[in-house]
Amino acid sequence: MNVSLIIVLVVLGLLVIYSVSIYNRLVALKNRYQNAFAQIEVQLKRRYDLIPNLVETAKGYMAHERETLQAVTEARNTALAGLKHAAAQPGEPGAMAELAGAEGALGAALGRFNMVMEAYPDLKASENMRQLSETLTSTENRVAFARQAFNDAVMQYNTYKQSFPPILLAGPLGHREDAALLEFEDSAEIQAAPKVSF
Repeated sequence: MNVSLIIVLVVLGLLVIYSVSIYNRLVALKNRYQNAFAQIEVQLKRRYDLIPNLVETAKGYMAHERETLQAVTEARNTALAGLKHAAAQPGEPGAMAELAGAEGALGAALGRFNMVMEAYPDLKASENMRQLSETLTSTENRVAFARQAFNDAVMQYNTYKQSFPPILLAGPLGHREDAALLEFEDSAEIQAAPKVSF
């Protein structure tokens, strides 16, 4: 066999092995950010499940605040729909923007709910309401941590995909689009723990 042919075959073999390792790393990083989004999904679903209980508990006390309660319920339903869309396509920019917008609206509705709740001392004193609020606060913190882990995983994926030489192979190997971070409109407020006072 010709020595130059052997050298060419060895070089081609090394290139194939290197390409496979780049592909495997891209897949691993993509799976990591998709798993991180699944953790956000778990916490957001928990949050969304708490909100109807919070509204039901408040209904008995806040009979004259139907608009506020309805706004919270509608915002929760919109956020849940946004989560379902985002869960089908974690990292897709449009889905992340839709979820971020819905979460912003839900946060605003919950903020109005908390302000209205201040006018009802009996509601604030309710043990059930206190437990629900504490659970919601805890869940908000978990959402923040899960979102941070997701954004870190997306950043690792995008950084690797955009670096050289993976950038040469990412597109042809099916990794054309960068993953989008999950950034809420009121990012500064989200960094602070929600304040629910009784």
